[in-house]
Amino acid sequence: PNSGNITFIAKVEAKDLLRKPNVKWFKGKWMDLASKAGKHLQLKESFERHTKIHTFEMHIIQAKENYAGNYRCEVSYKDKFDSCSFDLEVTGKMVTYDAGELDFSGLLKRREIKPQEEEPEVDVWELLKNANPSEYEKIAFQYGITDLRGMLKRLKRMRREVKKSAAFAKGLDPAYQVDKGGKVRFMVELADPTVELKWYKNGQEIRPSAKYIFEHKGNQRILFINNCTMTDDARYYVTAGDEKCSTELFVRDPPILVTKGLEDTNTYVGERVELSCEVSEDDANVKWFKNGVELTDEAKSRYRIKVEGKKHTLIIEEAAKNDSATYSVMTTGGQSEAKLSEKKKKLYQTVRLGQEIHLKCEISENVEGKWYKNGQLIEASDRVKLYHKGRIHRFVIGSAAVDDEGEYMFVPDAYNINIPSTWQIWTISPFSDPPKLHLDGLGEGNTVTVVAGSKLRLEIPITGEPTPKVTWSKGDKVHCHYKCFFSLTKGLFLQKLTFNLISTGSHGMVYSGRIRAETYPDSSCLVIDVAEREDSGPFRIALKNEAGEDTALINIKVVDVPDPPQAPDVTEVGEDWCVMTWEPPANDGGSPILGYFIERKKKQSSRWMRLNFELCKETTFEPKKMIEGVAYEVRVFAVNAIGISKPSMPSKSFVPLAVTSPPTLLAVDGVTDTTVTMKWRPPDHIGAAGLDGYVVEYCFEGTDEWIVANPELTDKTKFTISGLPTGSKILVRVKAVNAAGESEPRYHPGPILVKEVIEPPKIRLPRHLKQTYTRRVGETVNLVIPFQGKPRAKVSWQKNGSPIDKNQINIRNTENDTIIFIRKAERNHSGEYNMKVEVENLEDKATIDIQIVDRPGPPEVVTIEDVWGENVNLSWKPPKDDGNAAITGYTIQKADKKSMEWFTVMEHYHRTSATINELVIGNEYYFRIFSENICGLSEDATMTKESALIAKDGKVYKYPVYDDFDFSERPLFTQPLVNTFAVAGYNATLNCSVRGNPKPKITWLKNKVIIMNDPKYRMFSNQGVCTLEIRKPSPYDGGTYTCHAVNQLGEAEVDCKLEVKGKGLDFNFRFLYFLMYLLPQLKSASKKPLQ
Repeated sequence: PNSGNITFIAKVEAKDLLRKPNVKWFKGKWMDLASKAGKHLQLKESFERHTKIHTFEMHIIQAKENYAGNYRCEVSYKDKFDSCSFDLEVTGKMVTYDAGELDFSGLLKRREIKPQEEEPEVDVWELLKNANPSEYEKIAFQYGITDLRGMLKRLKRMRREVKKSAAFAKGLDPAYQVDKGGKVRFMVELADPTVELKWYKNGQEIRPSAKYIFEHKGNQRILFINNCTMTDDARYYVTAGDEKCSTELFVRDPPILVTKGLEDTNTYVGERVELSCEVSEDDANVKWFKNGVELTDEAKSRYRIKVEGKKHTLIIEEAAKNDSATYSVMTTGGQSEAKLSEKKKKLYQTVRLGQEIHLKCEISENVEGKWYKNGQLIEASDRVKLYHKGRIHRFVIGSAAVDDEGEYMFVPDAYNINIPSTWQIWTISPFSDPPKLHLDGLGEGNTVTVVAGSKLRLEIPITGEPTPKVTWSKGDKVHCHYKCFFSLTKGLFLQKLTFNLISTGSHGMVYSGRIRAETYPDSSCLVIDVAEREDSGPFRIALKNEAGEDTALINIKVVDVPDPPQAPDVTEVGEDWCVMTWEPPANDGGSPILGYFIERKKKQSSRWMRLNFELCKETTFEPKKMIEGVAYEVRVFAVNAIGISKPSMPSKSFVPLAVTSPPTLLAVDGVTDTTVTMKWRPPDHIGAAGLDGYVVEYCFEGTDEWIVANPELTDKTKFTISGLPTGSKILVRVKAVNAAGESEPRYHPGPILVKEVIEPPKIRLPRHLKQTYTRRVGETVNLVIPFQGKPRAKVSWQKNGSPIDKNQINIRNTENDTIIFIRKAERNHSGEYNMKVEVENLEDKATIDIQIVDRPGPPEVVTIEDVWGENVNLSWKPPKDDGNAAITGYTIQKADKKSMEWFTVMEHYHRTSATINELVIGNEYYFRIFSENICGLSEDATMTKESALIAKDGKVYKYPVYDDFDFSERPLFTQPLVNTFAVAGYNATLNCSVRGNPKPKITWLKNKVIIMNDPKYRMFSNQGVCTLEIRKPSPYDGGTYTCHAVNQLGEAEVDCKLEVKGKGLDFNFRFLYFLMYLLPQLKSASKKPLQ
C-alpha cells in the first residue's frame, strides 16, 4: 500500500563460489538502484556460513505511487550470470477507524490558521554565500535543500575566480535556481558566432529534445530546460572550442504548507497525548519544537514522532507535569503551535465513622511542608497528628468524625505551588452490607467474546456497604493498584502516595497500560484498549469490605481472523489444471474455520486472481483454465466468522503440462526370423512440454503381459524389436513420452508373424542413371543405387562383361542399396556397368553407361587453301583424340608475323574449313586452331606451317563454279525416344530430335492412337527437337508413346514406354475415363486417315 514498507529478498547459493557474487538491483531497463539508496531505499546483504547462502535484501520504505514498475535483480560471478524480474504495484492507503478507540481530537481546541503572507523570492545561493556556516543547516531546512554537503561543494567551486574568456563575450551566471516543475533559461553570448557550441550536464552532452530546447539569436546561444525535476539539480557547462563556461542549477522543492494546524489540549498526568497536524506533501521534512527547543525522535527520548503520509503526530506516552508547554511544528512553508495543559485529578476515599484516617506522601527532597483542609491550614493537635521523617509526611486522625469530611492538600515549604492532586474524604455510618457481584448480564459460563483489535469495556455492577475494594487480576498480574507518580517544578517530586484505608477510591480510575480497571461507586469496569489473542483467559474480580468479600471468574474470549495456512502443495498437474492440497491453519482465531479462498498468479506477475467466490469447504482444490507451459503459483486464505486471514506463502511454482497425443501411422517396416522393425510418425499434438522420446512395447498373442522393448527412450521413429522366437505372433504398441508422462498407446491393428518373407529383388535405378552418366577426368564418381529384396539380397557388378577391378573401383553393398565409388576418374573407367541383384532363385538386372571425358587433342594439319584480297581460306582435319566426347567446335586465332601476338577471330566454329576476312593488306599472317568439346578447348593448337601474305596489289578473284546441292532428305530421327519412369502428379516430358527437308510434319500417338486437342498434353518442336509434355500424369497415362514424322520423301517414327508410379484408380474411375476421353478419340481417329 501507499506509504507502506516492502522487502525483496534474493538468495544465492555459493557452495562452488570462491568469493561473493556481484548483485545489482535495477528498476526498468537501466536504472541502477545502488545510486538511489537513502531514506526510502536500503540495500542489505548477509552470508550464512553453515548453508553457504548469500542473502541480498532491498527494503523500500514508505512506498509511493511512482515506485511502482518492473524491477530486476542480476547476479554475476566471472562468466556466469542469472537474473530475475518482478513487478511492484503501489495502491492507495486504506484508512480505517475503530469505534472503540478514544478520540482525543474532540477535546482539542481548534486554532485558526493564519494565512501565510507571500514573501519575495529568495536566492538561496546568495544566502549561502553570505551566511555564517553555523546557519547552513537552518537555511537548508527552510529552503528544502536535501543535499547540503553537495551544495557547499558546489558553492566552494563557484567562489573560485573566473578567468576571462576570449570565446564568450558574456558567460553564464555563477548559479541559477528554479522551483520544481518550473522552466530555466541559460544564455551565453559568443564573440565568434561560427564557433561550435556544446552543452553538458554533469559531463554528459545534452541533445535537443522536448525537455531541452536550443535557440540561436545572433551571437546569443540559449538553452531552455522545461519541467525541471530534482534530477536536473546539477552542474552545467558549455564549451566553445577549447574554452568552457560553467554554472550550477539548484532545483528547489515547493514550500511545504501546514494544511491542518495543531490544537490546544488538556490532559491528566500519566495519560497518552497525541498532537497532530497535516501538511501539503507526503513524507515532508517537519520539525517539532517545545518552547522553541527542537525535539528529536531518538531511542531514549520520551517523545515519539509518527509520520503517516501527510499526517505528522507527536506522541507522549505518559504525560508528566513538565510536559505542560507550547509545542510547535515547522515546515519550509509555514508553522503551527498549540498549548498542552495539565488537568488536576482528585482521589476520592471513604472511611467509616470512628476509624483512623491515615494519609501518607513521599516527596523527592527532605523539606518541610503544610497540610490543608478545604484550603485552611491544619495545625497539629491532640486529635490531629502530623509526622515528618526524612522525605515522608504523614497525616493521622485517630477517630474519624463527620466534620472530617472535606478536601485535603499537602504543600511543601519554599515552593509556591500546590501538589496537583487532592483527597476527598467521606465518612459513613457503622451499618454495613457484604459486597456482591451482579453477573446476570453475562453469557453462559460468564464468557465475554471480543474481536481482536477492538476495544472491550466490561462493566460489572457491584453493591456493598461500605463501598468494597475492587481488584481485577489475571494469573499473578493485578490490574488495580494505588500508586501514582507526579512531578513538580524545580526537581521536586511527589514520588509515592499510599492509602492505608481499606477502601477504594470513589470514581477513581487506575491505569495499567493497555489493560486497566475503572471503579465507580456502583460498578467496576475492565477496559482493554486493543484486544489481543493473549488476553484470552479467565479474569478474576474480587470485592472486599468490612462486611465480607465476593469473587468471580469472567472468561474473556478474544476471537480473531485465523492464522494463514501453510503453503499449499501441488500434487498433480494437467494440461490446463492442477490439484492442490493444504493443511488447516494452526490457530483458527478462536472461531471455527468456515472455508477457504484460493488465488493464483503467473510466476513473473504480481497480480493475484481469486479462483472461487464461494467458500471451499475442503482442503483440496482443482484450479482450471490455466495456460499450458506458463509457470504459476497458488496461495490460500482461511475464513472464519471474524474475517479472512492473511494469505499463505505461495506454493512452489509449477507449470501445467499435458501428455502428447498418441503416435500416428504405426506400421511394420521389416520382419526377420528373430526381429520385427516398426516405424511410425510423431504425434499430431505435442504441446508445450515437448517430446522426450518413445516407448515400444509388445506382447505375445494370447497373453496380456506387455514387455518394454527399449529400456531407454528412443527419439527416432523407427525401432527393431529383437530376440523374438521364430514363428510366434506379437502385438505391438508405441507410446510418446514427455515431462507430463506417457501418452495413450498407438496399437498395431493386428498380430505380426515373426518369420522372414521373401521379397523379389527390384533395382530402383535413379532417373539420371537411365541415360549416359558423364563425368570429367579427375572428378569423383559416387553413385548410389537403391534396391529391394529379402532375405539377404546378393549384389554383383561387371564392366563390359568382365568382373570389376576392385583396386580401381570401390563397391560397397548394404541391405537396401549399393554404392559404386571412383575417387579420381580416368578415361579407362568409361564403359557399360552391369548390376545384378539375386534373392535365392530370383534376380533383377540393370545397366549403367558411364562416360569419362577429357579435353580433346589439337586438330590435324592446318593448311592455307587460298589467299585473295583481304581473305584467307583455311582447312584442317578433326583431331585424332576427341577426349571421349563429340567435338563441339573450333577456335581460330591469327598472329601478325612481325609481332606474333595471337588474336581470336572465330569461336565455336563447327566446320573444318573457314574463310578469314578483313585482314590488313601488306601484312603476313600465321593461323592456329584449337579443338573444343564439353570439357573445353584443347591444351595445344595446330599452327599453319606457312604464312599468308596479303598482297598490296589487288588481283581479280575468280569465284569457283559450284553445282547446286540437293538438300532434300526424308525424315530421320537423330535422337530416339528413351523409356521413361514418371511419378504420379509430377509433369513428365518425352524428347527426340529429327531432321528432314522439306521440314517434316510431327504427330504424337499413345498406344497407336493420335493425340489431338487434349489439354493434358503439350507438344513443342524447336530446331528439330520434338518434345511431348504430359501434365501431372496418373498411373493410367502410362503406355507406348510414338513420335511420327512425315514429308514428301518419306516417313519415320520412334516410340518408347512410359511407366507412371503411383496409386492406381479404381475400376469405376477407369471406366469413366474410357467413356469420357478415350472413346471419342478412337471414334475420331477411325474417321480421319493418318497423314
